Amino acid sequence: MATHTVHTGPRRRIRFDEHLPVDHRLNLVYRIGAGLIGLFLVVFGILGLLDQIGFFNTGGDTVVGLNTNGALSVLSICVGVILFVGMVIGGNVASTLNMVFGVLFLLNGFLFLGLLDTDSNFLAFRMQNVLFSFIVGLLLMTFGMYGRVGSALPHDNPYWRARHPEASPQRPEQPREPGSRDQSQVR
Repeated sequence: MATHTVHTGPRRRIRFDEHLPVDHRLNLVYRIGAGLIGLFLVVFGILGLLDQIGFFNTGGDTVVGLNTNGALSVLSICVGVILFVGMVIGGNVASTLNMVFGVLFLLNGFLFLGLLDTDSNFLAFRMQNVLFSFIVGLLLMTFGMYGRVGSALPHDNPYWRARHPEASPQRPEQPREPGSRDQSQVR
C-alpha cells in the first residue's frame, strides 16, 4: 500500500529564490538538453524543406534516417526553435517547456503508432519516426524533471521546500521528523 503525506493547509505556490546562481547546475542540464534537441529538430526540418518534399506527401522521403514531408519539416522547425528559445531563457521556462514537449512527443509517438499505414498518417511517420518520438519525449521529460522530482533533492531546492512547508526556512538543511512539533508550537 502506498502512503504519502497529506497537507491540510492551503496550497502554496512555489517561490523560487533569486539568490540561486543563474548558472546553477540544474539550469545547465535543461538548457543544454533543450538546445541540442532543438538544434537537431531545426536542422532536420531545414533539410526536409530543402529536399522540396510535398507538404502532405506520404511517400518514402527520408532525411537523416527519418521519414518526412513538408508539414513535419515545418513542425520540426517550430518546435526546435521553441526549445532553443527555452534554452536561451533557461530556468523554469526551459524546464517546463521540456516537460510539456516531452509529454507531447510521447503522445505523438503513440498517436502515429496507431496511424501507421493508414490514410490519416498526414505527417508521413514510419516506425523509425515513432521510436525517435518516444526517445526524444523521454529525454525531454527527464531534462525537465531534473531537479524537480526525486527523493534526494537538496533542502535548498525550491521544489523540495514547496513539498515540505513544515520545514523551518532558517534551517533548510535539517528537516524535521514527521510528527515532530516546532518548539514555538509547544506551550
